[in-house]
Amino acid sequence: MPPRKRPPAGSKFQKQVQQDLGRYYDPFLYYLEAECGMAQNTITAYKTDVARFLDWYKVEGPSQINEIELNLFSRYIEHLNNEGLNPTSIARHLISIKMFFRYLVLEGVILESKAELINAPKLAQKLPTVLSPDRVDELLEAPDHTDRYPLRDKAILATLYATGCRVSELTGLKLRDLYLEEAYCRCLGKGNKERIVNLNPRAITAIKKYLKFERPPMTRRNDSGFLFVTRAGNRMTRDVVFTMIKRCARRIGATGNISPHTLRHSFATHMLARGAEIRALQELLGHANIRTTQIYTHVDHTRLKNVHAEHHPRG
Repeated sequence: MPPRKRPPAGSKFQKQVQQDLGRYYDPFLYYLEAECGMAQNTITAYKTDVARFLDWYKVEGPSQINEIELNLFSRYIEHLNNEGLNPTSIARHLISIKMFFRYLVLEGVILESKAELINAPKLAQKLPTVLSPDRVDELLEAPDHTDRYPLRDKAILATLYATGCRVSELTGLKLRDLYLEEAYCRCLGKGNKERIVNLNPRAITAIKKYLKFERPPMTRRNDSGFLFVTRAGNRMTRDVVFTMIKRCARRIGATGNISPHTLRHSFATHMLARGAEIRALQELLGHANIRTTQIYTHVDHTRLKNVHAEHHPRG
């Protein structure tokens, strides 16, 4: 593909296109999917955030794009704050807007993005919810005969904890991604990046039982090819997995915001506690940036401080 040519500043082309910022909304979304290869959930977030900005821009923004100044973005952040958005949501909106204006620069619509000069609000570091190993064991055994598909649910829980997968990665697993004899499976993560995740004996046993006893009747009329399926043989949704985990958490009396991501957080924290290297953990979790992985070092340090305070004679 030949490189895009940027039109000169003040050209007739720029004067024409600067009348309507919203015309670049759909091409921007196509760019995220086709050229950036972003995950659908990420694209959905950008879609919502940029649409909200464009609605505000129609009323508050200048008539031409080349008249946009830094204070426009400052005013928009103030507007979001007045709307009651928390700092985390505002920071996400700002990332979406920056991406949109980078796209406009790439397309030659504007020469530079003033959005790059605005700083996101400072966020307080929020440590993730983590279950102890014993509590995880209780959760993994929570599905029972009162559930419609207890073997499937046990296999889901065991796989989440064994691999540290995101729930979207788990629901995207297909039968062809399984290598049970070799004790691993292939996982498609953010940005369509594929990685290998390991399966421990507990997860392998749970998956085999599910494949033998529950999945065949569920896929008799329709087999979508996905590993974890609904009673009609279709791919499970994230919401169904979330609801199941909430139900199991209540069953064992677990408090707090327990979700599929709790097992991912627990996996990472327990790995570090047992001596895993941070770089190896980054690869296992599929993090693009190691700073994302480093939050688990803080979680483990918090746990150690609590142990020290509880058991040290002068704690």
